[in-house]
Amino acid sequence: MLHSVLFRAASRSLRNTRQYATKNQLDLSKLTQREIQQLRTMKFQQDRRFKDRTAAYYFTSIAVVFLGLAYAAVPLYRAICARTGWGGIPITDKRKFTDDKLIPVESEKRIRVSFTSEVSQILPWKFTPEQREVRVLPGETALAFYRAKNTSDKDIIGMATYSITPGDASPYFNKIQCFCFEEQRLAAGEEIDMPVFFFIDPDFAKDPRMRNIDDIVLHYTFFRAHYANGGAVSESASPEVMDARDQPQSQPQ
Repeated sequence: MLHSVLFRAASRSLRNTRQYATKNQLDLSKLTQREIQQLRTMKFQQDRRFKDRTAAYYFTSIAVVFLGLAYAAVPLYRAICARTGWGGIPITDKRKFTDDKLIPVESEKRIRVSFTSEVSQILPWKFTPEQREVRVLPGETALAFYRAKNTSDKDIIGMATYSITPGDASPYFNKIQCFCFEEQRLAAGEEIDMPVFFFIDPDFAKDPRMRNIDDIVLHYTFFRAHYANGGAVSESASPEVMDARDQPQSQPQ
């Protein structure tokens, strides 16, 4: 009995829906050619607006994703290099600085670590290592110094990058303290010493690929840090941008 009642109710609802659709269905036979053309134009415009909206959302999403990747690329690259030594970048992941890594391997040969430096052409600094080389055992800590001097008459901010040669040895070169990737502000004529505290991982002696490596070169390059209007470091900014920021602003009369 209940089944029959539900079936009749469903049939009645479906019939009413069809009648409503039939009553509201547009009878094209009663329209003029001009009205039909207007309907086609309206339908085309609606479809076009929908496609344009979809394309705009799509390209906006892509732009946002790539913008996020662009901002994350540099710190992500540094983090990967600092942990893996990839790209000739020494490891600076302090989680690897455990006590068992800081025990000199007395039975191994000493490795000569040489220091070199370079300065960007638009940075009026003098930047040199204070020692040409040191000889260390795997697991032995060493301290070296670089000296930087601002030879201009303006305060300037610089930033250093570094690399290891040969690149295969970079995963074993650990830096406990350094001045790389940090802003260094020097006043006009100021001269400072910059320390580098490092050690070579004892696993260096266990790697067959390192057997013939007796020399490692630590190279630093200093660049001038330029700033855009928003205050972020900008590699594309011209040297005049920094100079303009250093000049005092005139007071309104």
